[in-house]
Amino acid sequence: MRPTRWRRSTHVVVSLAVLLLVAVVVAAAAVLTGRTTGDAQAAKPVPAPATANPAVVPVAASAPTPTDAGLAAALAPALADPNLGDVAGRVTDAMTGDLLWDQRADVPMQPASTNKVLTAAAALLTLDRDAKLTTTVVAGDQKRDPGLVVLKGGGDPTLSAAPRGTDTWYKDAARISELADQVRRSGVEPAAVAVDTSAYSGPDMAPGWDPLDIPGGDIAPMVPVMLDAGRTQPVSEESRRSLTPAADAGRALATALRIDPAEVTVLPGPYRGGRQIAAVQSPPLMERLRVMMNASDNVMAEAIGREVAAQLGRPQSFEEGAKAVLAQLRTAGVDTRGARLLDSSGLSVDDRLTALTLDEVVTAAAGGEQPALRPLVDLLPIAGGSGTLSNRYLDTAPGRAAAGWLRAKTGSLTGTNSLAGIVTDARGRVLTFALMSNNAGPTGRTALDALAATLRACGCGS
Repeated sequence: MRPTRWRRSTHVVVSLAVLLLVAVVVAAAAVLTGRTTGDAQAAKPVPAPATANPAVVPVAASAPTPTDAGLAAALAPALADPNLGDVAGRVTDAMTGDLLWDQRADVPMQPASTNKVLTAAAALLTLDRDAKLTTTVVAGDQKRDPGLVVLKGGGDPTLSAAPRGTDTWYKDAARISELADQVRRSGVEPAAVAVDTSAYSGPDMAPGWDPLDIPGGDIAPMVPVMLDAGRTQPVSEESRRSLTPAADAGRALATALRIDPAEVTVLPGPYRGGRQIAAVQSPPLMERLRVMMNASDNVMAEAIGREVAAQLGRPQSFEEGAKAVLAQLRTAGVDTRGARLLDSSGLSVDDRLTALTLDEVVTAAAGGEQPALRPLVDLLPIAGGSGTLSNRYLDTAPGRAAAGWLRAKTGSLTGTNSLAGIVTDARGRVLTFALMSNNAGPTGRTALDALAATLRACGCGS
């Protein structure tokens, strides 16, 4: 989550409080004014304050299910938009799991960031919801490496370089300054800093990634210790990412310890020996998943994919993270045929998934047979309301009708748009869906949004 978004939420609360205060002041003024006009003019009674009665209203199990023919007819006009390019999709009744509509649902397509739906689901199936990642500092062997302190990465990309008193990019992130404070309190007199990145293996960039996405701010080389997910400006929304995130973390620790940062080294392998003198932890898994899904955070997705791999005893690499994710989904009964994943974020242009796989994951989360997956529904951005859907479904009447009723993970690459999520239709039936558009035209994203909005508008009983 980005600090600007937290403050926006705070502003909403503050604004409501201010409005309430203004209302009270105006009401009080009205009463006082009434009293000063004399007995001839009675004061008007103050109206009762407005009260809110929020509630979660369940959908009715008896809501009618769309017919296959009715749904196909409703979708046909939106599907005719040439800007959709090559389209694959699937729509399922969330309660029964019955297939209602599909088009090329078994054809592998470029998924873009809807791949994160799989990563989130695998994490929920595999990891404790409160799981945290630990970054440590160990003192070097006093005979072999006197004065050396080693920063050992544990896979936490949220560790922050933000100064004290400044919001961190990720909520409740630990700070490199906390590690430095613990080192000083340990009694060790550090003279040099090294960085141990051995927790991860394999390349630090996935096949199909564009190196220009590093200065573009979408990704950083994947190493198990970095600051603010590799951002060179800790709390800037437009920050570019670093080409050397592990070394940057070491240099930040060295600077905090008043050691020459130019002398920091990144070790070629694991550091053996030494005693732990400092440790900090990441936010819990559910908070990291929320950031990953709402902000479509690529670095977070890759870190969580590796976390799943580690829990299964696999190496923490792009390849093994993707394999671990698919393996866990198969154990939950998800059909992963046709899947070819080279990362856990969907950033690779060489990733391939089917609409069938995506929809089955969402259906499993919305249904009752996999309770561990239920939180996935709450992690999906809300149309017109949150995350990567906050500014979508607001421009047209069909879109506005879907706002608040549709939740989905988005995916966008050049020529690719995708959505996977849930929607309540006009008659109160909950549907799951996966829609994928490759080779899209210039308005492909809005065309896909219109297709998904049709699901909300459709009663489709005939």
